[in-house]
Amino acid sequence: RADNTARILDVKYYTLLPHSSFVGSSLDNVQWETILRSVSAHRSYRWLGEDEMTAPGIARYLILDRRLPRSLAFCTDQTVKNLDLLTEEYGEQRPCYDMAARMRAKLRNRDVDSIFDEGLHEFLSAFIGHNNALGAQIETDYRFTG
Repeated sequence: RADNTARILDVKYYTLLPHSSFVGSSLDNVQWETILRSVSAHRSYRWLGEDEMTAPGIARYLILDRRLPRSLAFCTDQTVKNLDLLTEEYGEQRPCYDMAARMRAKLRNRDVDSIFDEGLHEFLSAFIGHNNALGAQIETDYRFTG
């Protein structure tokens, strides 16, 4: 899920607006609202009392909100929890656990302003790369290769 959410956000941010002068425009805001709808998060965003459809608010929700099952933070938390259960089952902590814990810590130590300051595209590209590396490490650690 985190990979899908990150890619959807990245496509929106990187390709959908015709020009950077449209950032913050009604077209931009409609596209951000469409992103929420595409991940079935529009209603929950509204329930949380978020009335304005702004890029920072929606990005915060989809990246950092640990209550939303499609957010990067929630997915990373769940990955760590599941790897913790595997650690208990196997009696040994594998390298993938440390990778997942580092990803979780990076998300917990961020706010949306620092993400936008870094560049949303750069942040999301790095996240997608780390997430892919984590998947490969889990495959190696638990012998999911064919």
